[in-house]
Amino acid sequence: MIIFINKQSYKGIMKYIQRITIIKLRKPVQKNINQELQWLGSSLGLFNLRDKDKSCFRVFIELVKSAKQNRPLSSDELAYKLSLSRGTIIHHIHKLLESGIVIHTTDGYILRVNNLQELIDEVEKDMLRTCNELKKMAKEIDNGLGF
Repeated sequence: MIIFINKQSYKGIMKYIQRITIIKLRKPVQKNINQELQWLGSSLGLFNLRDKDKSCFRVFIELVKSAKQNRPLSSDELAYKLSLSRGTIIHHIHKLLESGIVIHTTDGYILRVNNLQELIDEVEKDMLRTCNELKKMAKEIDNGLGF
């Protein structure tokens, strides 16, 4: 079955979709804040090999800095600070929004919490909520199938 969704409906549906990705990677051997931040973001599935200039990583770092100051950044500010096109910024912001790591406010974009430890705690809560929903649905399906 194929379901066609117009662009407006798709945007409405996307507001309720969150992609939670966890990738088990080997931790950096050396104590290096840059490598540790790269590892954290990569473990959350935020960065990939196609991102040759590490632009998503750079956007993430700017948002981490702005969270420390509790100051949202607009896509234009991010583009200016990072010398990237606004289109590139928006592309990466969408990925960060979809992951639930970043939120959009009236003033711009910011991490959904004030520090990285809280961020991981929130991702963990999201995963647990999702797993509980999956378990509930699996049980309903099993009951419907007579298991």
